[in-house]
Amino acid sequence: MVRPNLAVNVGGIHMKNPVMTASGTFGYGEAFASLFDLNRLGAIIVKGLSLKPAPGNPPPRTLETCGGMLNAIGLENVGFAAFVKEKLPFLQSLDTPIILNIYGQDLDEYAKLAERIHDLEGIAGMELNISCPNVKAGGIAFGTDPKMAFQVTKAVREKTSLPLIVKLSPNVTDIASIARSVEDAGADAVSLINTITSMAVDVETRRPRLANKVGGLSGPAIKPIALRMVWETVQAVAVPVIGIGGIMDASDALEFLIVGARAIQVGTANFVNPRATVEIAEGLKHYLVEKDMPDISQLIGSLRA
Repeated sequence: MVRPNLAVNVGGIHMKNPVMTASGTFGYGEAFASLFDLNRLGAIIVKGLSLKPAPGNPPPRTLETCGGMLNAIGLENVGFAAFVKEKLPFLQSLDTPIILNIYGQDLDEYAKLAERIHDLEGIAGMELNISCPNVKAGGIAFGTDPKMAFQVTKAVREKTSLPLIVKLSPNVTDIASIARSVEDAGADAVSLINTITSMAVDVETRRPRLANKVGGLSGPAIKPIALRMVWETVQAVAVPVIGIGGIMDASDALEFLIVGARAIQVGTANFVNPRATVEIAEGLKHYLVEKDMPDISQLIGSLRA
């Protein structure tokens, strides 16, 4: 039996397989290190990082729903300085590409953070979270307007030559236009989708079940939406597309690869099964063997439509 080649290149990031962790669902990696060898992953994307520490939203801020979960964590994180001192040394010890998911409240914050990250050792690339509200534009999310998406991507691109992935919001009417904007601004790849803005209500108290009132829906319930958006985006841009949304097992991952995603990210599944990522990678290998495909590139974009 020939061992299939699962290696992929996503915007200049070389990965041994196309399985990545989704930001905010894998912490900084250490909590999973005792469960499996993290070097078996294609890449690790750490919890969203900002210049200064962020406390996030008050609880309750997570909620299980039918077919998924709602979260309103609020991008809680330790901040850049603490990350470099407390989290980065462990990540640098791994033989897996480390990608930092970053966000800011305005263009200046994004640019400053990107500039500081550029000088760090052991960082394979950045993933730009543009679902954040721009405080200088009245709270409008960067990722919902093509011009703002272009501006924030360009601001970061000018500060770093590291591979740059832009994570797209699904809370738009035309995700392809946003993808083209960030591609024009210098993105090396796009990842999608982020969570879908949603809500839940306690009928006994008649109050929102999240303290923040609304949160982001993730998990199996959003997979068909994510799959459609990935398929549309693949046809709209030339840069690699990373699929995210409700990927719980290898079969889910295969759907995204078949419609053209170069890699996938696993998020909510990590809360259900901490070994989901490596099991998905193994499942992809078994599928290729079963279908007599020596290279995963034969599968990517093979949709018969």
